[in-house]
Amino acid sequence: MSESLSPDQIEALFTRSNGAFTFARWGRPIVPIVFGVEDDTLSVLKGAFEALCALTGHKMAETDPELGANVMVFFFREWDELLGVPDLDRMVDGLDTLVKRLQAQQANQYRVFRFDEQGAIKASFVFLRMDDALMQVPATTLCLGQVAQTMVLWSDTAFSDASPLGQVADGPVILRPDISALLRASYDPTLPATSQDPSLAYRLFARMQGPVQ
Repeated sequence: MSESLSPDQIEALFTRSNGAFTFARWGRPIVPIVFGVEDDTLSVLKGAFEALCALTGHKMAETDPELGANVMVFFFREWDELLGVPDLDRMVDGLDTLVKRLQAQQANQYRVFRFDEQGAIKASFVFLRMDDALMQVPATTLCLGQVAQTMVLWSDTAFSDASPLGQVADGPVILRPDISALLRASYDPTLPATSQDPSLAYRLFARMQGPVQ
């Protein structure tokens, strides 16, 4: 597992396929909820959020005053099941079109983010179509991977070639050290909660090297 990222690699992780650099982190405490599985999976998911909030210094809460829960994770077998979820079309713009596109792509996962007036993340919807591939992934690994991809607004191509997770030799699956360091740097309170300036990659890089005076 790689233990460091260059500024160019950091910039690429937040540069979308349309060429736009967009960085955002959570601006409020995280409150997750899970649909479509047993309560045990919610405990696993909360454990993953607790671990990454401890890593980054971010907070969790029991409820969000505006939304109740602000991370909604849906497990299902077919994309069109989402069309039957009450009020989901009010929370996710263009849900019908999105479902058709994901069906055509035979995708097994997708994440939608909503943002506050300052551009920080205020809600996330995580959709997991449990195809044969995802069914083979242990719940702890699946949840950790999804939480890692929900803590900041990564590029839509950030992990198309490599997972944010890695495996210690003869050990458990963990967050890659380079991604762990980048997430920690992303929540440095001296950095903005959102930015469209690619030079932020150099500031993130500096904070990954150690304390910044």
